[in-house]
Amino acid sequence: MKNIVAVILGGGQGSRLFPLTKDRSKPAVPLAGKYRLIDIPISNCINSEIRQIYVLTMYQSASLNSHVASTYRFDSFSRGFVSILAAEQTAKGGTWFQGTADAVRQAWVHINSRPSEHILILSGDHIYRMDYDAFSKAHNKSGADISIAVQPVTREEAPELGILKTDANGRIVKFVEKPKTAEALEAMRCDTTTFGLSKEEAEKRPFLASMGVYLFNTPVMDESLHRDVSQHDFGKNIVPQAILERHVNAFCFQGYWADIGTVGAFYEANLDLVRPNPKFNFFDPTMPIYTHERPLPGAKINDARVEGSVLCEGVVVEGGTVRDSILGVRARVGKGATIESSIVMGADFYQSPNASGPRIGIGEDAILRRTIVDKDASVGNRARLINATNQVHYDDPNKQFFVRDGIIIITKGGVIPAGFEY
Repeated sequence: MKNIVAVILGGGQGSRLFPLTKDRSKPAVPLAGKYRLIDIPISNCINSEIRQIYVLTMYQSASLNSHVASTYRFDSFSRGFVSILAAEQTAKGGTWFQGTADAVRQAWVHINSRPSEHILILSGDHIYRMDYDAFSKAHNKSGADISIAVQPVTREEAPELGILKTDANGRIVKFVEKPKTAEALEAMRCDTTTFGLSKEEAEKRPFLASMGVYLFNTPVMDESLHRDVSQHDFGKNIVPQAILERHVNAFCFQGYWADIGTVGAFYEANLDLVRPNPKFNFFDPTMPIYTHERPLPGAKINDARVEGSVLCEGVVVEGGTVRDSILGVRARVGKGATIESSIVMGADFYQSPNASGPRIGIGEDAILRRTIVDKDASVGNRARLINATNQVHYDDPNKQFFVRDGIIIITKGGVIPAGFEY
């Protein structure tokens, strides 16, 4: 698919994912123990034979730059690349990105330097597996100027999403961002059987939500971005205007899709992976998810009980119990520790046995429940992190841990002392 240039939006400050975004951009947040969120859209592009990929970032991009540079290298005989484009000032101006469309507008001089027929706009914080080739073919067949990937959703899900209404031919005729009233939502109801749903399933999911995945004809993108530079956002400005003036088509996607916009959503998407039949399958042999290759040994388990969990490369479990949890690369668990329904992201390096200071990993006899331990963090011996008072939101005065959506998060490099209880 040499005629498509992909643009992955790295997002803003990612405040709803704080503190996971305290020192990194949203696309760089670790996922499933060994991946990063950015690996999902890049892998979808590679599996769809899209090899010209830009990633637009503005905040905390050092970690993302390092990951992309060390992971995605095409051979010297290929025109392929994955390139980071950060907000920059030039002789023609430049400011912080004001929105999704403004980010693409400011980077347009780079994006448009690659000959293309279509521009594919993607989000850097969604989990899904899509064949963009099928999306492109449907777009070309429809004769549309713009196509938007949509997913049928329930009445309960719809108020938190951008909802589209189509005619019988799949052409989008109306768009409402997060319908505020029952009347506004009811007016967006569609007959989703036209997209292949059974009658029963269509009754359950009668609304079409935008996935934030757009395919523009390149000239249309150019004109849409530059006709009114005060329009900063695709969902709020560009798309609603285009629906009024152009042929905008819906491409229905019925696979698993999750918007990782909050700590709660991040936690649930990760913990789903430990179930026997997760909604998102990292074991798919036809469309794999790529990431940085690490020369690490296999996981090592000594006198421990592990149930329903994912253990990544370089993990060492000295003893205790690991249940319904994810242990990321180089994670270390001490004797007698209990880890339940938790995510331990692991470490960027192996700590020397003779190193001074706190030991990275989970200490002996520590207990963790519904906890996310970010990279290079230390949880001391006998610490108890169980949120005994069921706090939903809390900030530790020492900034070593936070509670969001009822989930404890130990910050990257954070230190929880021995015997600490929360």
